[in-house]
Amino acid sequence: MRTALLQSSGRPGSVVENLRVLDEAAGRAAAAGAGLLVAPEMFLTGYAIGDDIAHLAEPADGDSADAIAEIATRRGVAVAYGYPERAGDAVFNSAQLISADGTRLANYRKTHLFGCFEQDHFTPGEQPVVQAELDGLRVGIMICYDVEFPENVRAHALAGTDLLLVPTAQMHPFQFVAESVVPVRAFENQMYVAYVNRTGQEGEFDFVGLSTLAGPDGVARARAGRGEQLVLADADPAFLAASREANPYLKDRRPGLYGSLV
Repeated sequence: MRTALLQSSGRPGSVVENLRVLDEAAGRAAAAGAGLLVAPEMFLTGYAIGDDIAHLAEPADGDSADAIAEIATRRGVAVAYGYPERAGDAVFNSAQLISADGTRLANYRKTHLFGCFEQDHFTPGEQPVVQAELDGLRVGIMICYDVEFPENVRAHALAGTDLLLVPTAQMHPFQFVAESVVPVRAFENQMYVAYVNRTGQEGEFDFVGLSTLAGPDGVARARAGRGEQLVLADADPAFLAASREANPYLKDRRPGLYGSLV
């Protein structure tokens, strides 16, 4: 499945403008043959917007979800995007996947919150593995810091995730995560990982870009630079099956030895 990675910070604080940017990118992605467009963490509203996070938070089935479903249907491409989710009194750092026919397929709430900023504004999610079927692939979702915990990604591997979507707000000086950690996660868990970052200065944060689609061989199929960019690469089920046959990490595990990890 051809996958488009939208590396952009949009316009922080403007849902209307970010929907416009997403619409334009979906059109470009579809024209390039992509079946899926992935946007960064908190793309709908912006990341470093302080108390506006709570003010702009919406339910998973809110007006913006309807607007993105309309974009997905009109452009003919599935869309995954980050946003602040309102559920009662709680606000979650969430990511949602909507199919090309407008169906809401999966909604994930970030389980590992990074730093005081996120811990002050969000409630952590409690469901580590969220998946959906899309064009013959089992697609999983997590967000940014989550991928830095090997247990998280291994849980997806054991649940059969083929393509892991990771909307991200990765900042300086942690660019080694995009450059090194993500390809290793893809290799050690035998899956594709789409790591899609924000870019540029936003409040106190300097987002580093470097979005990538890493394959199960640990090789980046696409790698963005530091600026606004739409990059495309393929997640190939046949290559994935062959790679899993050649690299039997999951078959060779010895779970009985790992009790001390939990």
